Amino acid sequence: MSQHPGLPWPPPRVYRAPAAVIRGREFRWGERTFVMGIINVTPDSFSGDGLGADPDPGAAAALARRFEAEGADLLDIGAESSRPGAEELDPAEELRRLLPSLRAVREATTLPISVDTYHPSVAAAALDAGADAVNDIWGLRRDPEMARVVARAGCHLIAMHNQRGRAFRDVAGDIAAGFEATLETAAAAGIPADRIILDPGFGFGWTPEQNLEMLRRLPELWRFGLPLLVGTSRKSTIGYILDAPVDQRLEGTAATVALAVAGGADIVRVHDVAAMARVVRVADAVVRANWRYHPPA
Repeated sequence: MSQHPGLPWPPPRVYRAPAAVIRGREFRWGERTFVMGIINVTPDSFSGDGLGADPDPGAAAALARRFEAEGADLLDIGAESSRPGAEELDPAEELRRLLPSLRAVREATTLPISVDTYHPSVAAAALDAGADAVNDIWGLRRDPEMARVVARAGCHLIAMHNQRGRAFRDVAGDIAAGFEATLETAAAAGIPADRIILDPGFGFGWTPEQNLEMLRRLPELWRFGLPLLVGTSRKSTIGYILDAPVDQRLEGTAATVALAVAGGADIVRVHDVAAMARVVRVADAVVRANWRYHPPA
């Protein structure tokens, strides 16, 4: 269905990155919003969905199959909590938790998998074990070896701007400066820009008010011409607004996901795949005028 010619919103967006092909699946940026399902093989995930310090690979595989059936387009698996105040894992312990579940997930689904880690050695081992992309919450700015790992593998990179420990000046300006630093590091290492997905880092070093401003100002980040990933799912900002614990933030997450789609998000990273896939379908129908009629039963 084509967009109404008189509709002024949303404005057109130009992508510098062509469609991506990851594990044989095509991601045509701007055509629709993709859903990433979160698999936490951790004992201390802020969201309460971690699979424990000794995670059962079968449970991770079952979750991957369920997410695929519910409409996930790709999966993100991580073994270290990134919640505020979490202790940094030794890479050997991170791998002990991660690899059995990653291998089980890889056998269970053909969906593309990103590994959520900022340790280069963990990223390299995960890519060898079947991961397709690296999701680095420090956007290559913590350890320069990560850029070399990604470049050697020729994989996709999800690079987040992390505001933790950085001086604040302006929400969109600080994110843009972080993206510029990441892209400079990536280019120096030989990572093509068309293999990079940018994440503004909702919840990473921002106040609740700044997180909300980030969502309002997402269109200011279109200037990079690269796909944007937004992860608001179950985060504390939603809890502050609703005065709700983590297991009662579904509706708040849905609101932020819809607003992220309206702001130009290309991927939303979520815990509740079935519900958020429906939210995305409706938001895309409004924002991208891209929908098919499904008559009710």
